[in-house]
Amino acid sequence: MTTLKTLKLGLIGDNIARSRSPLLHRLAGEQSGVEVTYDRLVPRDRGQSFDEIFEGCEGLGFRGINVTYPYKEIAAGKVEVDDPLVRAVGAVNTVIFGGARPKGFNTDYSGFMSAYRRVMGETPTGTVLMIGAGGVGRAVAFGLAGLGTRKLRLVDRDPAKAEALAEALKSVAPDMEISIWLSAEKAAEGCSGVINCTPVGMVGYEGTPLAAEVLQGAVWAFDAVYTPVETQFLQAAGAAGLKVISGWELYFYQGVHAWSLFSGLGLDDVALRKSLVDMGDAE
Repeated sequence: MTTLKTLKLGLIGDNIARSRSPLLHRLAGEQSGVEVTYDRLVPRDRGQSFDEIFEGCEGLGFRGINVTYPYKEIAAGKVEVDDPLVRAVGAVNTVIFGGARPKGFNTDYSGFMSAYRRVMGETPTGTVLMIGAGGVGRAVAFGLAGLGTRKLRLVDRDPAKAEALAEALKSVAPDMEISIWLSAEKAAEGCSGVINCTPVGMVGYEGTPLAAEVLQGAVWAFDAVYTPVETQFLQAAGAAGLKVISGWELYFYQGVHAWSLFSGLGLDDVALRKSLVDMGDAE
């Protein structure tokens, strides 16, 4: 039986008014009788910089925070990271306070692997196109390496970001064939998997990163965006006959993994999933 009674958590990011993370962690706490507070910490709304909010969290009693777009790579430079894989990712989405220095973790890459396996099982990823090489893109790319992806095509509006990611991946996947493309439409030709790791499609960033007609012939699609769950990109992918992995799945599994880090407690993730759905949190 846990002696943990309360847990103060938060999320730093832009455009997070509709984030479901507060609900997930409150429900996770209820399973163990822990009262969880989970605050949305938006720099612009608070009139503070990311640095100011981050540096004030421990003093305000936060046990830990999640970090989302566009601050994951900045956060990585402010924490101690023990896991060499997470250091290679270069992005942090989970921070624990209470030690000499804050500890940084990344549950996006492990969350993506769990999300992929839930929908695709042990089916190989095949050749994959990933659009967006920022914080979440880096994590997903390392997740792809963990899933055994052999060919990865990268597209980013800043080719230098894609090049940096390709270089970082060599440390864990030296045999992965990585190519950098300027045109997502061209890069999509012959791919089995198509991934969006840009904010395009998120509430406030409406649209799609890829024309619907180029999805024909692919097998599966993943969108890191989960607000809304059914993005224009995933709707087009579903209409084209692809298996769809929603950003909700990444949100769910990264949250499950983050909860373990925050609390040190176990979790019935099947029951948590059901609770979220019963409360209107769409899969």
